[in-house]
Amino acid sequence: MLSIPKGPQRIVCLTEEATEWLYLLGEQARIVGISGYTVRPRRAREEKPKVSAFLSAKIDKILELEPDCVFGFSDLQADIASALVRKGVQVTIFNQRSVQEIFSMLYQVAAMVGQEAQGVRLLEGMRARLLEIEVAGRALARRPRVYFEEWDEPHISAIRWVSELAGIAGGDDCFAELALQPMGKDRIIADGAEIVRRDPDIIIGSWCGKKFRAEKVAARAGWANVKAVATGQLFEIKSADILQPGPAALTDGVEQLHRIMLDWSRAHG
Repeated sequence: MLSIPKGPQRIVCLTEEATEWLYLLGEQARIVGISGYTVRPRRAREEKPKVSAFLSAKIDKILELEPDCVFGFSDLQADIASALVRKGVQVTIFNQRSVQEIFSMLYQVAAMVGQEAQGVRLLEGMRARLLEIEVAGRALARRPRVYFEEWDEPHISAIRWVSELAGIAGGDDCFAELALQPMGKDRIIADGAEIVRRDPDIIIGSWCGKKFRAEKVAARAGWANVKAVATGQLFEIKSADILQPGPAALTDGVEQLHRIMLDWSRAHG
């Protein structure tokens, strides 16, 4: 007798956010392969085969796992997706760049694995907390100007969801106009003097997988008088917490941003 499949049963996640979300939904048993960059949740690294980096993947190893769906992110994984599609694998590539789009992606994944109700419950909880943070952010006596650095050489400023979360948390992105650009190459700030000119109150670094070095930022030529440097307002948020366009950014990432904004406001209000 024919049965109606309840969504994909063997899923490969090429990026961390889908993995973390499936674990939160209690559907980790469906995952048969993950990205080697996955750190959330920690147990995933122990339980699941690592089959990809970000720009590359072990196609043969993925095929051996016989996935009925592969989740990926953005045009940067288009070559991986294309190779898998040619082998007859179903691939879903999400391209979420804003907070709203992250919510949409998470809802879609929940629905695909038959956990729409559970997904909505979790998402409503995230949304409620974001609204609380936004209200608190609006109540700050002063809003700090924030420079978020996604990469150091060259300088790359915040992607859209990070810029939006900084705003929700109570700060104002110094390069909000660049945040609208989805590609990192279009958010390059070629002349560091422009960052100095915009004089951020706070600098937050998340160097996409390598440790942020506040002392290196402070030692940059001409940066000594930047308010953030002069007052020691340089912070790191781990890339796994803020540059993952999924649950992490909407929870731990924004909470860290908010604490930084609150502490600054209390000291400068």
